[in-house]
Order: sequence, then C-alpha cells, then structure tokens
Amino acid sequence: MSPQRVLSVIPPMTQLNTPYPSTAYLTGFLRSRGIDAVQEDLALALILRLFTPAGLDAVRARAEAVPVAQRSPRLAGFLEHFAAYRRTIGPVIAFLQGRDSTLMHRIVARDLLPEGPRFDALEAYADASGDDGGGDPMAWAFGALGTQDRARHYATLYLNDLADVLREAVDPRFEFVRYAESLAMSQPTFEPLAQALAAPPTLVDDLLRDLTLEALARHRPSVVLLSVPFPGSVYAAFRIAQAIKAQDPAIVTVLGGGFVNTELRELAEPRVFDFFDYVTLDAGERPLLALLEHLRGERGPSRLVRTFRRDAEGAVRYVNLAEPDIAFAEVGTPTWDGLPLARYLSLLDLLNPMHRLWSDGRWNKLTVAQGCYWKKCSFCDVSLDYIGRYEGASAELLADRIEAIVAETGQTGFHFVDEAAPPKALKALSAELIRRGERGSAPISWWGNIRFEKTFTPALCQQLAASGCIAVSGGLEVASDRLLALMAKGVTVDQVARVTRAFSEAGILVHAYLMYGFPTQTVQDTVDALEYVRQLFAEGCIQSGFFHRFACTVHSPVGLEPAKYGITLKPLPPVTFAKNDIGFVDPTGVDHDALGVGLKKAAYNFMHGIGLDEDVRAWFDFPVPKARVNRQRIARALAHREQG
Repeated sequence: MSPQRVLSVIPPMTQLNTPYPSTAYLTGFLRSRGIDAVQEDLALALILRLFTPAGLDAVRARAEAVPVAQRSPRLAGFLEHFAAYRRTIGPVIAFLQGRDSTLMHRIVARDLLPEGPRFDALEAYADASGDDGGGDPMAWAFGALGTQDRARHYATLYLNDLADVLREAVDPRFEFVRYAESLAMSQPTFEPLAQALAAPPTLVDDLLRDLTLEALARHRPSVVLLSVPFPGSVYAAFRIAQAIKAQDPAIVTVLGGGFVNTELRELAEPRVFDFFDYVTLDAGERPLLALLEHLRGERGPSRLVRTFRRDAEGAVRYVNLAEPDIAFAEVGTPTWDGLPLARYLSLLDLLNPMHRLWSDGRWNKLTVAQGCYWKKCSFCDVSLDYIGRYEGASAELLADRIEAIVAETGQTGFHFVDEAAPPKALKALSAELIRRGERGSAPISWWGNIRFEKTFTPALCQQLAASGCIAVSGGLEVASDRLLALMAKGVTVDQVARVTRAFSEAGILVHAYLMYGFPTQTVQDTVDALEYVRQLFAEGCIQSGFFHRFACTVHSPVGLEPAKYGITLKPLPPVTFAKNDIGFVDPTGVDHDALGVGLKKAAYNFMHGIGLDEDVRAWFDFPVPKARVNRQRIARALAHREQG
C-alpha cells in the first residue's frame, strides 16, 4: 500500500486573525506518532483569493448582471466606486496583515477608502460621544493615541461593506464567520444542505474548489481530515469534500470537530457518506489512529473507534470499539508548521474589549486541561465527552509546550481555549512561567476563560498577572443568586464581585458572559440582574460584558431534565442529521427577546462609561418594574472583603 499522508484542513469560515487550533493539534499529534501530516487553512485562503483586484473584478461582473432597477443602494455604490475599491483592496489587506502600518494615516484621514453603509455606524458613535462634527467621532472610543486602532476599525468596516456586496451579488449565505450557518445548525434532515450542494456553484464555491485542488496538488494526501468547529463551517467543508471526490475518489475524507461532536451524535443520513468516507466523534486522536490502521489493513472495520461509516448495504453504522483515549499529557505539542502565520488579518470589528481579543492579533491557542473540572452548569453540554472528560497535565509539560510554540511561531501571545481553566493548574503554571522568566525565558501574554470562584484570591490574581495574564472571561450569567443556584454555577453575585475586583486590581481585563431568558427568569429577575451588572461596571469590577440569549440544548441538564427547571420541551421531528438546540415552553411567558434589546444596549454603554448612574429601567423601551437590588449592594460586598 502507498504511504499515508494526512492533510488536515480548516474550512471556511472560522477566524481570520489566527488559525483555528484543531488542525494544529492533530498535525502535532500525528507527527509525534511518526505519521506524515500536513495542514491547510482554506478559510484564510478563500478570503485572500476573494479580496484581491481579480476577486473584486469577478464580484463586479456578477453585480453588473443584476438589473439596474433591482440594485440596492449598496450595490449601486459599489459599482459607482469600483475603481476606488479595486485600487485600495490590496493595500488594506496588507495593512490588516501588519505589512504596511504607515497606511493608517491615510485610512484615518477618511480620504482614501470608499465608504459604504457600514460607515453609517460612525454617526451613532458621534452621537454617543457628543461630537459636533468637528473632530473624529471615534476619538472617544480609541483615545488620542489610537490612530492604528481607528484605522483597523475603518478598514474592517470597509471589508464588511464588501462582504455585504458579496451577499447581494454572489452568495446570500456569505459571512466572515457564519457562512451558510442555517443549512447545518440543528437541522434535523440533510435535505437543505443536499439541495445547496446540488445547486450550481457560486463564485465563492468555484474559488473554494480551485483552492482545494491546489492543496491536493501541493500535498498529494491519501487522507483528508476536515475539522468543523461550528455550523458556519459545515457547508464549505462539504463543498471541499465534494471537490476532492470529483478529483480523486480514492482519497479518504474524514469529518470531525466540535459541530460533529455536538450535533451529529445520532447521524443516520446515508447521503453524508457521498462526501465523507468516515465521521468521527469526540477527541480525535484515538479514532484517527484506529482509522489509519484500518486503512493500512491492520484492523477490520468492526474495530474502529467512535466512527460512523456506510456499510455495503448503504446503511449508516456507528462503530465504537472500547479503547482508552490518548492521555492529555501524551497528545503532543500543537504545530502551526505549514500555516501562513504572517498572512492572517488583524480585524477590529466590535469595540467590546474582550471580543476584540478574538479578532485582533494572532494568538497561539493552547489548552491547559482537557474538559471542564466543574462540569455542573445546567445550561452547558456537560454530558458530552469534550466537557465531561477532565484531564490535566503538569505545569512543567505545559510550559515546555509554550516554549516550543514560541520557538516555532516567533509569537508570544497565547489564548488558553479551555472550557474553564482550573485555578490550581493556572496557579502552578503561572509559578512555572515566572520561574522560567527569571532564568531568561521570553515573557508571554495570555488570556482565557475561568469560573469566578473564590480560589482566585487577590494574591493569586497578582501572580497570574506577573506570569503574563492580560484578560479573563467568566460566566456571571443571570446575576441572580436564585438563578445561579438553579444553574449550579457554584458562585454567588457577591463572590463574583470580590473575585472580579481582585482581577481588575491586578491589571487584568475582566469580561463577564451574561445570559437572559433562562427558565423561570422573570422580568423582575432581568431588571435586577441588569442592576447588578451596572454596579459591577461602576465599581470597576468588570470592564467588558455581553448578554447572550439562553438556548436549550439536548445535551445539557436543562434539556435532559426539563421538568426540574419548570419547562416543557417542544417535540422534535425525526432526526437523521443534526440535533442540538431544542425549543421549550416557559410558563412565565416573558418576552425575553424584547428585553434583550435593552440589555445589550445597556452593556454596550456601560463598557464606555455611559449611563452608570442612571436607573436601569431607562434602557428599555417599555415599562419594566423597578430593580429590587440596593444600589450599594456591590459596594457593600467589596467593603466586606476589605474588612475581612
């Protein structure tokens, strides 16, 4: 049999500022086992192929095919200013890649880039800042020294304008991070995706096919792994597999990743296997080793691990031979070898400081531990392997991995991508990083997700900051002690206040994940929660926050035991493809979506120091009850800590 070469692919769309880490982990692991492994980021490649003068020429051709009477003002503006778009697209991409920083002066002057409807948002910023039109409306958000930040924000608006044109003229499903998401997310049947894949290809599809064939010619793999972390990367993954099978049916295609692990656990659709030979679940190392042995003729199909396949009769079979998973300490060090690290785009879309870290700068992504050490939160998919199976590694091993990654990439920024990084592990790792720093190791910057638990004392927060911690995010969720207990968060509002203050005093940015619409949450609960959030911002405990709408999933305690949370689930249709979100009936009858508008508006303004002294009822466009929370509640909780 010919030698195996495994190509791991990041499909569109995930992130544009840094590689999604799944292929880096798999490639590093396979190489540690002596397997010839390479990787490609076709998400980045697609954007860099589209956003070029030649790519815009192709977009213009399709825009001009739209009858004049049917062109929107956005499309008409693109065609009118096309020469300016074509002239500036290359320099803007180079600027966002960090290859031409001096362009920021021209961009900020607002006389270089064509400005479409996305720039209208700047007027809202001007209103918020009280700007009278005589200055830069973004100065209040970025400060006097924020020229480069403003330039990147304007360049991002420019790209978003072009993405809007793409949606109108080329492919209505196109988005930078949620491409054709509705075709896959919680879709009980494969039919919508099948119809889209059978339709004539769009310009985006054609470019993706070309990039796929170029990658095949470059690497000549015998096996291609497509890792799909989100519903918004599923359609493109299937298009890539479609192109591979059309080019060379002998190449084995394998589908895995977070979306598969969450939504395809009951896969029964044979048509999926027209595109993929195998679909694997959960941690990929053990299933992949078993599959490669099978392809080499070293084990039969009945000895695969956590793998779906289509049998000779055309039926979908799930095979799961019981074998131990690869220990977290033995998965090896991820590698970014082969990925074009200098070509990623540092975007600045949202002014939320924590969300900015997701899209701004290239971060080395690393996991401190496998799974979640808490695994009790009732809204979380704690029944799934990637959360429920918890394993750690020694601080020395983690520090070794960090040093190896810095040596390979030349970059010292790390995003710890844990579900919730364990305090004990962070304490040990930070101490090890400080020790190595004293011996001359390069300093690093890092951020990640935690639980706001009392283990994070002021002393520990200071230690984390000394080791390079710049930001943490954690779930405050509903900011209600009653609902936090129902959620099994294991924290109280007062405790969160004290812990977040400890982080803030250590100079670490704190972002709070906030939630609304949890079962039995009343309007009064929501108003009270917003009052808590107001006080946390006012007291300097948190600097960033965002409200997310609660969604019930079939793998969470709420979805598994709805009666315990006072709700009834809506019946699902027969499922042969994706299954995750599930509707429910909450007897409170609250219009949470209407409340969400005010919550998000309030959080956005609080982040910029606006409205911190106002009654929180002012953020809602309809009458809501007065908050029952004492306006000094958080201040008193903090004073209690200081006295204690």
